[in-house]
This record gives sequence, C-alpha cells and structure tokens, in this order.
Amino acid sequence: MMKLALGPPLYYWPRDTVFAFYDMVAQTPVDIVYLGETVCSRRHELRLSDWLAIAERLDAAGKEVVLSSQVLIESGSDLTVLRKIAGNGRFMVEANDMGAVHCLEPGTRFVAGPHLNIYNPGTLEVIAGFGARRWVMPLEMSRDDLGHMLRDRPAGIETEVFAYGRMPLAFSARCFTARHRNLPKDDCQFSCLDFPDGLLLQTRESQSFLVLNGTQTQSSRVYNLINELPGMRERGVDVVRISPQHQHTEHMIGLFDAVRRQQVTPQDGLQKSDEWMPDQPCNGYWHGKPGLDQLHA
Repeated sequence: MMKLALGPPLYYWPRDTVFAFYDMVAQTPVDIVYLGETVCSRRHELRLSDWLAIAERLDAAGKEVVLSSQVLIESGSDLTVLRKIAGNGRFMVEANDMGAVHCLEPGTRFVAGPHLNIYNPGTLEVIAGFGARRWVMPLEMSRDDLGHMLRDRPAGIETEVFAYGRMPLAFSARCFTARHRNLPKDDCQFSCLDFPDGLLLQTRESQSFLVLNGTQTQSSRVYNLINELPGMRERGVDVVRISPQHQHTEHMIGLFDAVRRQQVTPQDGLQKSDEWMPDQPCNGYWHGKPGLDQLHA
C-alpha cells in the first residue's frame, strides 16, 4: 500500500500553533512527516531544537520523521543550520538543494526533495549514487514523464509525488510579503504571521492567481491528485505527499487514507475534498497541461 507523507510546513505559524498541529498529526494515519523551515530563515518561532523535540514525539507515535532543509541558502548562519540538520545523526534529511546533499556524510541516506530538479533517469541515478533513498517528483512533471522515470529508476529508490496543496512555484531573495507592506526584508516585522495560508494575489479582473508566502511564490489553486491515487499505485509510486494548510489538514489526511484503502472512491474523494480546500482545485501539470487547469478523467 502506498504511504502517506505530510510535507514540511510552508507557512509561518505561532509556536504554540505548530506544537498543537503536530500533536494532532501524531493521531492521524499519515506514515511520514517532514519537519523544518524550508522557506525563510527569519522565521524564528521554532529553532532546530524545537523541531527535534517535535520529531521525537512523532517518532514515538510511530511516524517516520524527515528533517527538511531550506531551499534557498543565503547566509553563513543559514549554512550553519544546514550543517546541523545534515549532521543531526538521528533523523533522515530531505535535501532541497545540492549544498545540502554535499553537507551529508558520503553514503548517508537522504530524501531528494522536489527542488533538486530531477527530470531524467540519468540525474536520478547520480542522486541515488550520493545516497538518496527516495526522490520527490518535481511538481510540473507530468504523469507520462513520471512513467518514463519509474521504468528506468535505480533499484532501491522510492518515488514520492506531491499530491495535495498549493504548489511552491518559485523562491526569491526578496520577501514579497514584506514588500506588500512597504517594509524591507531585514525589518519585515514577521508579516507572514498575519497570513497563515499565505497572501492571496489577484489579477485586475479579481481572479485568484498566486499566493505570496514571504520569499516563496505559490499557486493560488490547490493541486489535488486524490482521484489519481489508483493510477499512481499501478505505476509504482511509493509515497504521496500532502502539504499542510492552516485548517482541515487532518480531514485531508483522513480522506486520502480512505481512498488509498479503497473505502472511498477516487471521484467521491475529489468531490468531498472541495469543502476543505482553501481555493479551487487544479491538476494541469499531471496531465501535461498548464498547471492551473482542472482536467477530469
């Protein structure tokens, strides 16, 4: 049976909210939990020691815990934290840039994150040679291209697909949430705390377009592949990832679990998920179309 993973939190939440959130996650049927700050090093509600404390709690609850590295390393202090994550000696690491891969001791098992740009079997073989145990498919890869990757993937490496959540599209050295408030990045006043699911950006025609999340830009629409789970299982996908949102994450985990156990049909799962999504669904990338499209089987 495919495993369910909960990706790292992409938003900035208060410390107590984060601890309460993971107390709830410990009671869900999710199998793998990714932890850590991947977006912005100025988010200091939790330090590495706090993430490790949460990791221990989840490990005791029977979850596989992975520590995620920051995507964009910008300073010496960022590098110091990255080295501590890489050398934690307890939990596996999700490497989100090649610097993180090279910080790991040779032969250390790790997860190749979705931002490593693995688009062909040759690259996957190189990453596997560094010690990758699992790779996460780039978000814009189609199911057909994934099929080619799965046919030629190295032995012993698992495949994970980002299957639910607003898609991380780009990262920048600039903070767009601070810019929205005419604040410099170094004095952002931690504005992201006021937007627990990101800051919605609309077109002049009042159409939802993107979400600003500090230095990260996301899709406004929610990537939702819950109705594709049977096809993923047939292709050989090992893990599907749900990205945390401020509300209803436990409902989405439960719904994905019910579909993978064939207790709910894929189409019913897609229909029921509507009430718990912060915006309209999309699945265009999966079908080789523009990402914001929603195609029906």
